[in-house]
Amino acid sequence: MDWCRYRFRSAWRLAAPPDAVYAILERAEEYPRWWPQVREVVSVDDTTGTARFRSLLPYDIVVTARALRRDPAAGVLEVGLGGDLEGWARWTVTPEGAGTLAVYEQEVEVRARLLRALAVPGRPVFRANHALMMRGGRRGLATHLRAV
Repeated sequence: MDWCRYRFRSAWRLAAPPDAVYAILERAEEYPRWWPQVREVVSVDDTTGTARFRSLLPYDIVVTARALRRDPAAGVLEVGLGGDLEGWARWTVTPEGAGTLAVYEQEVEVRARLLRALAVPGRPVFRANHALMMRGGRRGLATHLRAV
């Protein structure tokens, strides 16, 4: 097992139409407004940007994200990641009943030197930290959707 590789999947059930959810998720530069753990997003150009994340652990993760797929008809947003994490992340937004199911999937390898050094003892903590970040994002997005 490569202790520096992670695969995550989160499913968010949201009381809003898929088009509204997709429209918010495709504007990554606005994530810090509603997702507390996304501290900063800076656009570099039309398809690339940098982002800084911090959840419960006192450590910032910085990545460069490059758009790989933006498909509103299929409800898919996918980015390639480089920097402290290398790999990809994808949102898939689909109708579910009267609302939306937004599925977040991510496959990454940790590249940050400190996190690699702590890979074995820190793995359960890193996974819990990610789960807290995703919980904060779901709550923030649900609140944001009610306000728009």
